Amino acid sequence: MHDERTEAPARWDRDRQPEPRSGVSMARVVIGAIVVAGLYFARPVLEPIALAVLLSLMLAPAVRWLHLRGIGRSLAVFATVLLAFVVIAGFGAAIGDEVIGFIQKLPQYEDNLAAKIRSLNGVVPGAGMLGRATQVFHDLGSELQGAVGQTPPSTGLPNQPAPVPVEIHRNEPALLQFLSNVVGPMLQPLAEAALVVLFVIMILLKREDLRDRILRLAGARDLHRTTAAMNEAAARVSNYLLMQLAVGLCYGVMVGIGLAVIGIPNAPLWGVMGVLLRFVPYIGGPLTALLPCTLAIAVSPGWGVFFWTVLLFIAVETVTANFIEPWIYGRTTGLSSVAVIAAATFWTWLWGPVGLLLATPLTVCFAVLGRYLPPLRFLDILLGNQPVLSLQESFYQRLLARDPEEATEQAEEVAKEKSIEAFFDEIAIPALVLAQADSDRGVLAGHRRAVIAEGFAAILDNLADDGLVEAESAEGEGPPIACIAARNELDLAAAWLLQHLLRLRGHRAVVFSPDALSTFNIDRLPLRGAAVVCLSMVSTTSPARARYLVRRIRRRARRAHLIIGLWGPERADFPIADAAVATAADTVVTTLTAALADIEAALAEAAPPPERSAERLTRQSA
Repeated sequence: MHDERTEAPARWDRDRQPEPRSGVSMARVVIGAIVVAGLYFARPVLEPIALAVLLSLMLAPAVRWLHLRGIGRSLAVFATVLLAFVVIAGFGAAIGDEVIGFIQKLPQYEDNLAAKIRSLNGVVPGAGMLGRATQVFHDLGSELQGAVGQTPPSTGLPNQPAPVPVEIHRNEPALLQFLSNVVGPMLQPLAEAALVVLFVIMILLKREDLRDRILRLAGARDLHRTTAAMNEAAARVSNYLLMQLAVGLCYGVMVGIGLAVIGIPNAPLWGVMGVLLRFVPYIGGPLTALLPCTLAIAVSPGWGVFFWTVLLFIAVETVTANFIEPWIYGRTTGLSSVAVIAAATFWTWLWGPVGLLLATPLTVCFAVLGRYLPPLRFLDILLGNQPVLSLQESFYQRLLARDPEEATEQAEEVAKEKSIEAFFDEIAIPALVLAQADSDRGVLAGHRRAVIAEGFAAILDNLADDGLVEAESAEGEGPPIACIAARNELDLAAAWLLQHLLRLRGHRAVVFSPDALSTFNIDRLPLRGAAVVCLSMVSTTSPARARYLVRRIRRRARRAHLIIGLWGPERADFPIADAAVATAADTVVTTLTAALADIEAALAEAAPPPERSAERLTRQSA
C-alpha cells in the first residue's frame, strides 16, 4: 500500500531543525482567549462578512464567465447576484410553503396518525408523548384553518338558559404597535440579508482591489508568501464548494427519485432541499430526512411507506457520509475528518447555525495560515490531513512506545512495495540515527537504547515468521562474516540488520556485541577464519576512536577485508572520502546495500579460482 509519507522529504538526519517548544506559554493562551472572545462579540459584524466572502467565492466563476463573453463587469455582477438571491429566496419560500401546507393538512391525516399511535401504545415507550405532540400539531392546524370560532357543541342538558352574548370591542392597534409586533422581528434578518447582498456585490466588483490591499497589508517582503496563501485558500474553498455542490446534486437526485417512487408528496422539493442542506456538514442529511419521514407517517395508513423512506435515507446517507464526504473533506480542503468535526462543533458554539455552515471554509483558511505563518504552524499540524511524522519518525516512535507489532506492519508494507533492503536502508537505519541523535542530546538513556534494540530483535523475529528474513538457525556457506557493534545497543541493532541481509544471500554472518572489543575480551574474539569484518557504527564515534577499533580488529584478523559501516547520512566532521584513509579501513559505507555489495565483492576476490579448486580436488582424490 502506497504511503504518502514516502514522498515527504527525509527529516531523520542529524542536522534536523530544532522542533518548536512543545509547551504553550500563558501569553499565547491569553491571546487565543482574546481572539475567541472577539469572534464571539463581533458576531453581528463578522457573520455577514463571512457569508458574503463564501457566496462571492461561489459566484465568482459565474461572474468571470459572463465577463469573458463581453458582458460588463458591473452588469455581470448584478445579474449573477440577483439570480442567485432570487433562487435562494424561491427555495426558502417553497420550503416554508410546504411546511405550512403540511401543518394545515394535519387534520386530514388525523385518522392515520391516530391509528399509528394506537398501534404503538404499550409497545414503544413514549407513545403517549407522541400522541400529545400530534394533538398539538392538530390544534395548530385547526388554528391556521380558522377552526376557532365555530358554534360550541351542546352539552345535552335540559332547560339550559341561552348563553348571554358578549361582545368585546378592541381598539385597532396603532401603526407603531403593528410595526413593533409584526415588522420588528423581521427587521434583523432582513437587515443581515441586505448586508450580505451588499458585501457580496462590493467584493465581486472590487475583487482585485481587495486582493491588492491585503497583499500590501502583509508587506512588500512577504508578497510571495501572502500570494501563495491566498491562492491556496481560495482554491481549497472553491474546490470544496464545487465538489460539495456535485455531491449535493447526486444526493438530491437520489432522494427525489426515491421519494417519488415511494409515493411521498412533493418529492422534487425534498430533493432540492437535500441539495441545499448538504452544505451543512454532518447534520444536513438528518435535517433533509426529517420532513419526508414525518410526511410518510401521516399520508399512509400503514407503516410500509415510513419504513421504506427511512431505509432510503439510511442507504443514501451511508454511501454519502462514509465514502464520498470524507474523501471530499480530506482531498479538497486539506483537513482531517476529526478537524472537520471539531471545527463544526467550535463554530456552532461560537456563531450558531451560521457558524456550522461556515465551519469548513473558515477552518480551511486557518489551516492555510498555519502552513505559511511559522507562529501559527500548530494550526496546520492540528487541522491538516498531511502526515506530520515521516515514516522514519513514525517507526522510531513505535519502537519507543514498545509496539513492535505496528512497526512490523510498516516493515511489511515497505517490503511488499519495494524490498526488505529498502526498508532497512530507508526506514530502519534512519530510525537508529534518530535514536542516536537523541542519545547524544542526553534525552535517550541507556535502558531506552536497550528497549530500541529489543524492538529491532522482535521485528526481525516477526519478519522471519513471515519469511521476509532468514531465521537465526539458517546456515550459510563459505567463510564467516563478522559484524561487530562499535559502541552501544544501536550499533548492535544495525549489525543485526546487516546479518539478516547476508543470510538472505546465503552467507554465514556472526554478530558480536560492543563488549567484544573491550581490552578484556578482544583477545578472545574469534576472527581468525573471518573473510570479512564489518564494524557497525551508528553512534557519533570520532575518527580517532574508529581508527583505534580498526587497529584492534586488525590484530585479530590481519587478512580479513575490513569494512566500516558508518550508517546514516554523511557527517561534516567525518567525510566518507577521507574516512577509509583516516581509519585504515579497506572500505567505508553508509548503507546496508552498499555494505552487502562490498562484502560480496570481497568474498569473490578471496575465493580461489575454479581451476585451482579443481586441481586441489584432484590431488586430494589421488
